[in-house]
Amino acid sequence: MSRIYFFTEGVTYTLKQKAALRRWINETVKEEGFKAGEISIVLCSDAYLLDINRQYLNHDTYTDIVTFDNSEESGVIAGDIFISIERVRENAVKFDVPEHDELHRVMIHGILHLCGYGDKKKEEKARMTEKEDFYLARRNGLKKPQMHE
Repeated sequence: MSRIYFFTEGVTYTLKQKAALRRWINETVKEEGFKAGEISIVLCSDAYLLDINRQYLNHDTYTDIVTFDNSEESGVIAGDIFISIERVRENAVKFDVPEHDELHRVMIHGILHLCGYGDKKKEEKARMTEKEDFYLARRNGLKKPQMHE
């Protein structure tokens, strides 16, 4: 039974293919040598995430993601991942990628943080991006949008 939950706060957003996303996240976690405990992914507004960033991290900046590690058991990851849908949309345009690809990248970024990966140093950031790319390429069961000609 998957214990990966999706919520929204301050935004109206319909996340598609939740079961496939859960499978993909679980496969990623397993490949990294962990089990998935309770993981909440909260899709929220810029304002909501800015408030969290200020309140808990003392950062007064907009960001696309904040991850809180709630892991208590060895080998089991658990946590809360907050993702700004507004940042995801803006970054999708900035990097010229489909919105769902950027959302999936940010989701797996949070999961990789829970697995112990950092992104503060240049080498850590490069490794994180490499892992994101690897797992994005393996989104089993997630449909890609159909091209219409």
